[in-house]
Amino acid sequence: MDIHQRIAEITDRIKLAAQTTNRLAVKVTLVAVSKVQPDERIEAALAAGLRVFGENRVQEAQGRWANRRQAYPDLTLHLIGPLQSNKAEDAVALFDVIETVDRPKLVETLAKLAQTGQKLPKLLVQVNTGEEEQKAGVAPRDLPALLQLCAIHELPIEGLMCIPPENEEPAMHFALLAKLAKRHGLSVLSMGMSGDFETAIKFGATHVRVGSALFGERMRAV
Repeated sequence: MDIHQRIAEITDRIKLAAQTTNRLAVKVTLVAVSKVQPDERIEAALAAGLRVFGENRVQEAQGRWANRRQAYPDLTLHLIGPLQSNKAEDAVALFDVIETVDRPKLVETLAKLAQTGQKLPKLLVQVNTGEEEQKAGVAPRDLPALLQLCAIHELPIEGLMCIPPENEEPAMHFALLAKLAKRHGLSVLSMGMSGDFETAIKFGATHVRVGSALFGERMRAV
């Protein structure tokens, strides 16, 4: 199955999932997870019309996308991996959306960049819904304080993101994230990946991050 067929299949699945909850499929953005994918797959995706991509690492994304910006001015790049504070300036320069704001130090770093006149991308807060020690994201109980800090610094927080634990039913995590977003008046929900994006859509996902279902299995990182 080539990339055109994969896109068509996933688009149909998004439409069907949206219809089951009386939502419009156009309200769900497909973020193609391009991390650790070879150039030929990226070029095929671009040729097929995909323009919204998600990356895990700032440096890898710079190498992949910096020179493609001129050729594809309508690109929208999402950072979906953890962001180190010392990479924040590079991330702000490259990405249109940073989905992984998750701690006070990063909030303060982004605020300082804004104070120097740099335009910040759209921002989402990553919530560690499973409270996994090894995973990035703010614990649900700490979300109000972090959002308050973002408000104090006037950061443009638009929504929330989560990655459910691999060994748990994702639906309850999607439901929790949707509840938290509604409580705090946030409209964007980035949740759902290749194996569970249809469930996420039923719980209100506005962005789904799909990698292997689009590109096939990822190449091993070097």
